[in-house]
Amino acid sequence: MAVSMRDLDPAFQGAGQKAGIEIWRIEKLSPVPVPKSSHGKFYTGDSYIVLKTSTSKTGALRHDIHYWLGKDTSQDEAGAAAIKTVELDAALGGRAVQYREVQGHETEKFLSYFKPCIIPLKGGIASGFKHVEEEEYKTCLYVCQGKHVVHVKEVPFARSSLNHDDIFILDTKSKIFQFNGSNSSIQERAKALEVVQYIKDTYHDGKCEVAAIEDGKLMADAETGEFWGFFGGFAPLPRKTTRDEAKSIDTVPTRLYRVQKGQAEPLEIESLTRELLDTNGCYIVDCGIEVFVWMGRNTSLDDRKTASGAADELLRGLDRPKCHVIRVIEGFETVMFRSKFDSWPQSTNVAVTEDGRGKVAALLKRQGLNVRGLMKAAPPKEEPQPYIDCTGNLQVWRVNGQQKTLLQASDQSKFYSGDCYIFQYSYPGEDKEEHLIGTWFGKQSVEEDRVSAISQAVKISESLKFSATQARIYEGYEPLQFFVIFQSFIVFKGGLSEGYKKHLVEKELADDTYKEDGIALFRIQGTGPDNMQSIQVEPVSPSCQFIIYMHTYW
Repeated sequence: MAVSMRDLDPAFQGAGQKAGIEIWRIEKLSPVPVPKSSHGKFYTGDSYIVLKTSTSKTGALRHDIHYWLGKDTSQDEAGAAAIKTVELDAALGGRAVQYREVQGHETEKFLSYFKPCIIPLKGGIASGFKHVEEEEYKTCLYVCQGKHVVHVKEVPFARSSLNHDDIFILDTKSKIFQFNGSNSSIQERAKALEVVQYIKDTYHDGKCEVAAIEDGKLMADAETGEFWGFFGGFAPLPRKTTRDEAKSIDTVPTRLYRVQKGQAEPLEIESLTRELLDTNGCYIVDCGIEVFVWMGRNTSLDDRKTASGAADELLRGLDRPKCHVIRVIEGFETVMFRSKFDSWPQSTNVAVTEDGRGKVAALLKRQGLNVRGLMKAAPPKEEPQPYIDCTGNLQVWRVNGQQKTLLQASDQSKFYSGDCYIFQYSYPGEDKEEHLIGTWFGKQSVEEDRVSAISQAVKISESLKFSATQARIYEGYEPLQFFVIFQSFIVFKGGLSEGYKKHLVEKELADDTYKEDGIALFRIQGTGPDNMQSIQVEPVSPSCQFIIYMHTYW
């Protein structure tokens, strides 16, 4: 897509050049930068654009753009935010993933940028809305949901809002109460406590009391009585309450639309395949709770703006204005988007996902756990390789018997063939943080370390309530996604574990473990930049094929 600078808003000049958060508020239908001191402060009558810039280990920049719509924002401002988001993406090279965020229904990815939470303030910049300055402190009731990222939403100040499943915060002039539903978890309560502290520091200057109220425990203490006094006295809560989420739209059948002359025209299809998407067009994929706008690489900036407006108009017509809208560019589709298709062909330029798979971790599990298949042969050539977010958090441990040692970031990609390793990779999913727990077994590793690695990996998974996917990976049979996570990978000869050293002594074998003060020969291998690796080999002539000779590694 060729973009002229005259098509781009001056407010976006220089945006996205370094890691961090940048925010613009829509004022008079134009973006105006929000100072860092006001980041995280959103008004219900306004629309905002939020740019998240991340840096990978290789130094490459990745961009995610969100436009946030307050519940009282005007339709014109919402439309301007959508259009300006497309312009910002164009200014950044047309590769960013774009998300529509509606107040009270934000994605976890968006909420993760603002710790511990966001609590929109009443008011706005447009059409007579003025930012509200309360003369008298207003008592508010909030519901907190989420174990990793907290969704905080103001609910009616009434007993009927309370339930046993969630945590509620009652914010009064002199005291903040945290009501813990009997079915809420420890993690949820801990996250809610962070919100309580945030409210205390932000709205009370840190000068108010805090009280915890336990659901179902009728203790005759003053604070419990004080809490229930705000609701007219204690009365049992119903066992089951109806939530907004009860009206699920997950069952909506997937529909494909092509945007023609600003209108979303439905296409009659038997199955959703990649071949249906033309690089010269824009399409809307309606999957129920998520709606995707796919923009072909050969489409113009105006085409993309029109497609965004068509998606919003479609949702208004279907009475689903709060659905998540995610806009992707051809060649930079998200894992979730690709998983909606019955087939997605492999590409040499852009890594894509496996048929019908919604999570990268699930595919890694399939590739990693199927050890026999890995040992017998490489994956079939037609098997698609998925894109994986390489901006997540990586932790690596080296196993030594029943112990494990956390490696420094500079050593995370340096493995020994005689050792076993455990790694935990956490990355932002579409709606929540995803986790992958992997074990890597060196060719020369001993049975004791292998068994210990598996056992300790299970314990890590258990600490995450088994929400993580586990993968077992053997040296020489690493899937492409493994290299994408580690980005650079070196395998040294020998090992550092006590079990490996003991094995050498028992077998009377020489210890050829790599030492920094020695001379080493490495073979550089791989089929492309995504899976390059360095393997230490014997420093003899037959090894000298596609090699680098060095005294030390880089």
